[in-house]
Amino acid sequence: MSQCLANGLIAAAAIMLVAISFQLIYRVVRFFHFAHAAVIACGAFSTFALTRCGIPFVVSVVLSIIICALLGCGMYAFVYHPLRRRGGSSMVLLLASLGLYTVIQNVISLLFGDEPHSLLPGGAQEGISVWGARITWVQLLNAGLSVFLVLVLAFLLKATRAGRVVRAIASDEALARVVGVEVNRYTLCVFAVGSGLAGAAGILMALDVAATPMMGMSALLMGVVAVIVGGIDSTFGAAFGALLIGMAQHLGVWRIGAQWQETIVFAILVAFLLVRPEGFLGKRVRKATV
Repeated sequence: MSQCLANGLIAAAAIMLVAISFQLIYRVVRFFHFAHAAVIACGAFSTFALTRCGIPFVVSVVLSIIICALLGCGMYAFVYHPLRRRGGSSMVLLLASLGLYTVIQNVISLLFGDEPHSLLPGGAQEGISVWGARITWVQLLNAGLSVFLVLVLAFLLKATRAGRVVRAIASDEALARVVGVEVNRYTLCVFAVGSGLAGAAGILMALDVAATPMMGMSALLMGVVAVIVGGIDSTFGAAFGALLIGMAQHLGVWRIGAQWQETIVFAILVAFLLVRPEGFLGKRVRKATV
């Protein structure tokens, strides 16, 4: 039981970092950014490539996060922004993001192959015993960093001018433009921060298990479910959603078997869409006609 609880918390931490990075971008642009999954994989494989070139591991991690941030900026500047400027709908942007994901994922497969790659410098590490459960230092780092980043992001969005501007754009982009907000500049910054967080999530996942070209899509789907369950506009809601998903997955394994993990997750998603579509901490939108 203690190992199931520990595994649930560790899974929740990994989902949480992906969820808040996706949510930050979605709140501003309001379309499904499929290519976010490719950024997750890019973070892991950039670190793998840089360490194989002899660059120290910590430096490789920092450089990889910067590479992911620049990749996200490039996606917005050269693909999404021109499409939005020409009046592209959310469906057009979604298809463009799916195309970007396919291209980047195949480039990664071409360069590194489809087999798993380990990022751990000394190979697998033995876990430590915590209240009867075995946990590795990477899993502890993942959990601690995820919680820290959620708190930092929530603080920045609430207490800083840039955070308030981002929330204003997310609430009403047209009105933000009217009052003089440089929407494109702030959106570019949001892509940089969100993509950097996604790269960090990919690195932590690859340290815990291994890096594969397809690793980003499954992680993104879990993160999206957490965002919907927690509330699309709430950072803490996404964190609570990730906790629910992670715990449900592994307590379900304890009771009914590992093959039902994804079924449990999407059953929770359907239940929330039917009963409380705005999520844990989401606010019900009321529309008035004049």
